[in-house]
Amino acid sequence: MGDTGPTGPVMDRDEVDRALARLGAEHEAIETSLLALQDHAGRRLLEGAELTGVTVERWAVAEASITLLWTFFDAYTGALRTAREIRSRRRWSSREDLAELTELLRGDAVTVAGAAAGASTAHGGPGRLSQRYSLVTLVDRMNELYATSLDMVVAADAVWSALPARIDLLAAELRRTRELAHSVGVRPGEHPAGDDLERITRTLTRLRERVVSDPLAFWSPAKGSSAPGGGRPDTTVYDREARALEEVRREIDAVLAVRQDAEQRIVRLRDVLSRADRTLAEARTARGEVLAKIAATEVPVVGGPPIVLQEQLAAAAEYRRHAQWHRLSPLLESLEEKAEDELLRARESLTAVTAPLAVRAELRGRLDAYKAKMARLGHAEDPELAEKYERARRMLWSAPCDLRVAEQAVLRYQHAAAELLGTARRVPGQGGPVDRTGPGA
Repeated sequence: MGDTGPTGPVMDRDEVDRALARLGAEHEAIETSLLALQDHAGRRLLEGAELTGVTVERWAVAEASITLLWTFFDAYTGALRTAREIRSRRRWSSREDLAELTELLRGDAVTVAGAAAGASTAHGGPGRLSQRYSLVTLVDRMNELYATSLDMVVAADAVWSALPARIDLLAAELRRTRELAHSVGVRPGEHPAGDDLERITRTLTRLRERVVSDPLAFWSPAKGSSAPGGGRPDTTVYDREARALEEVRREIDAVLAVRQDAEQRIVRLRDVLSRADRTLAEARTARGEVLAKIAATEVPVVGGPPIVLQEQLAAAAEYRRHAQWHRLSPLLESLEEKAEDELLRARESLTAVTAPLAVRAELRGRLDAYKAKMARLGHAEDPELAEKYERARRMLWSAPCDLRVAEQAVLRYQHAAAELLGTARRVPGQGGPVDRTGPGA
């Protein structure tokens, strides 16, 4: 057609039919989306909840948007119905009908009374009593309002679906943990874990109340996402309290383990400390012997028994007797480490004190071994060797023994034996059989 109007060339019948088919499909899709939004569980929850914070503000905007959406949709439906009625008047539409349809389908022919004011106000503009739209503009506005409303509804529903149930499960675990803690004496004001449980309880109570009333405060939008509901629930506070509860539970498990084997651990501690005490007593006795038998030697002072540890062990027994497991647990752990250290210290002290006696025993053994070897090789009656042996022996078997002088005497005997064996090798047949194993054999 060559006729034109305010909206451009007048549409022909085929163009009108295609436009009506497209608009009908859009109308059906929009109606389906609006009904799904109307029936969305998140929207129903938002309508019935006592909201606070950012959620109550955004829901007020979303509610107005949803109301406006239906107003726009009703206007769109009415315009589409009118266009269909005009087209159905005649099988072959007249020029006047086509001009009217062109204006209705392409022009700003849809008047939304009383709704445009709300739309403008929502966007910060001046309010109006009515506003005229084209069908295309109406669809764009409805898509925009639908996307923002759905985004808010989906975000709130996602938070409500994820967090309250998880908080309830954690709260149930918290109640069981508190009962268990109470049974082993872990109570607020008496044990740090008891204080932690009270704090976690208060935090979870506040968290659930706020999640229910202000879910959008716990929503993290996805960066760069334009899809409605793009993001995830913010579980930072929940995760922190879950970790804190797990730490408390591990501590209570440790207390329970203490209750089960406390007696055996205390018995073992008594045994370790008793061995440490006996070892120190032996070291003190050995020190007196060393001072009496070894001359010119510095002997370490031996410390006294672990009185502090004995007192702590007695306190541990009292804790067990009165079922104060929360106090017994850290005390036993500390005592077990200290008791092992004390036993090691006692053993090291005994070793250090008896070191001179060990040196004397080694020199005695070396001297006797050389004497036996020389006797086996036929040199037992050598006068010089016998004289050096006797001198070393007197030094080693006399008290007090000067270890430095005695060691020199043993070395002189070794050297004399080595020289004698060397001569015996050079003159075979004299002085007995030849030993080819060397002086160190």
